[in-house]
Amino acid sequence: MTTLRRTLTWTASAFLLAASLTGAAAQQSVLRIGLAEDPDVLDPTRGRTYVGRIVFASICDKLFDIDDKLNIVPQLALSHETSADGLTVTIKLRPGVKFHDGEAMDAEAVRFSLDRHMNMQGSFRRPELSAIDKVEVVDPLTVRLVLKQPFSPLLSQLTDRAGMIVSPKAARELGERFGSTPVCAGPYRFVERVQQDRIVVERFADYWNKDQVTIGRIEYRPIADATVRLANLRSGQLDLIERALATDIPQIRANAQLRMAVGVDLGYQGVTLNIAKSDAGKQAFGRDPRIIQAFSLAIDREALNQVVFNGAAMPGNQWINPQNPYYQSRFPVPQRDIARARQLMQAAGVTGPLAVDFMVPNNPEVRQIAEVLQAMTAEAGFDLKIRVTEFATSLQEAEQGRYQAYMLNWSGRTDPDGNLFSFHGCRQPLNYSGYCNPAADALLNEARTKTDPAERKAVYEKLTEILLAEGGIVYLYHRPVVIVHAARLEGFRAFPDGLVRVVGLRFRGN
Repeated sequence: MTTLRRTLTWTASAFLLAASLTGAAAQQSVLRIGLAEDPDVLDPTRGRTYVGRIVFASICDKLFDIDDKLNIVPQLALSHETSADGLTVTIKLRPGVKFHDGEAMDAEAVRFSLDRHMNMQGSFRRPELSAIDKVEVVDPLTVRLVLKQPFSPLLSQLTDRAGMIVSPKAARELGERFGSTPVCAGPYRFVERVQQDRIVVERFADYWNKDQVTIGRIEYRPIADATVRLANLRSGQLDLIERALATDIPQIRANAQLRMAVGVDLGYQGVTLNIAKSDAGKQAFGRDPRIIQAFSLAIDREALNQVVFNGAAMPGNQWINPQNPYYQSRFPVPQRDIARARQLMQAAGVTGPLAVDFMVPNNPEVRQIAEVLQAMTAEAGFDLKIRVTEFATSLQEAEQGRYQAYMLNWSGRTDPDGNLFSFHGCRQPLNYSGYCNPAADALLNEARTKTDPAERKAVYEKLTEILLAEGGIVYLYHRPVVIVHAARLEGFRAFPDGLVRVVGLRFRGN
């Protein structure tokens, strides 16, 4: 009896140990990523958020991608060739690629997806691909893009959502509901989404590069408070977080259990001003461009950098950072000039404090920035009424013009056109300010046709002069992109666009 009891006890202990090890292995195979916001719709045609792009990186491969040096490299494409006149781009596709529903990713699927991006109601990709006249299927693995005119940003656009290819079968069946159950050709397939709680994806067994995908499951968890995200990472509840606070960099570096990558984003943080989106805009910044200029001159960008970021951000006044070769050095970051700002306000007919509905996404760091701006601009005669709004809701409010100033960042693109055209072009989908100037439109379109960088930069110089005087965005700084992960997560590479590429990631020991 004693022997039997010992045998049973040992067997139970062994079973519990095995179960524990199995549970640990299973847990090790789940990558938990903390996001600063909950993404908008998970449809590459209609998506517009930075965190959405992070999720798309796991589920929707693109025709092209960028490497860590900003070079454009093939992904679903194998190669491309541009005709001498710049009007035809022929793309060879990778063979043997499948969508998550088992359908083949071929030239017809590429034609369907690009047509969907260009023509679907509510598409945010339309201006990014507006130079394409038609997409032709040459053979099952070759597509030809016929352009209306030479279009220098084309390949750059195809490294982002405009280059994501969706399953035609799923898109037709789901219609408007595609964003709730996206079907693409990425390393992970969509499993579920609980708004404001989690997005879950699982490893796709038939992925074309499956040998490089070792983690079985990814859970994206939106946590708006950066301090809470970091605390969850330190405690082991998360494995990777994006946009850690610059002020937390010293303690992150001192933690042997954490690893960090820091860079300057390709985009910008700025205040979008309602100029002509709605009647609300006409009551404030739409009254006179001198009010816009006064608002910009009231801001001390370097002081903002020191107070909020401990100097880790890069002050700026353009849609690209000062390190970018397209930065216009003839228009340097302005120094704060309260006296001049007050003169401009007086010249514009503003006699008392100008009340401004200032919409701010619900994020602690962004709220702090808003409070600093509130104090600075008050000295020039502005009365910013901060209205904290959930991020997705703020985008809807901006679309409808229900705001006067909006604290909004853009994560940036490798080509300057991706930071400009859709925000300043007349009636473009991301032009929340309602700004429209035919002269600026002509320059935006002219820059797209220039392939010589010097000629293109000269066009942008003329555009810069116009937009800094009257455009609907006051640019403030270029934020530090701080991504932190647990030391046991290996294979992470930092990319200039700040996105998390999941291919190649693994846990130590897996």
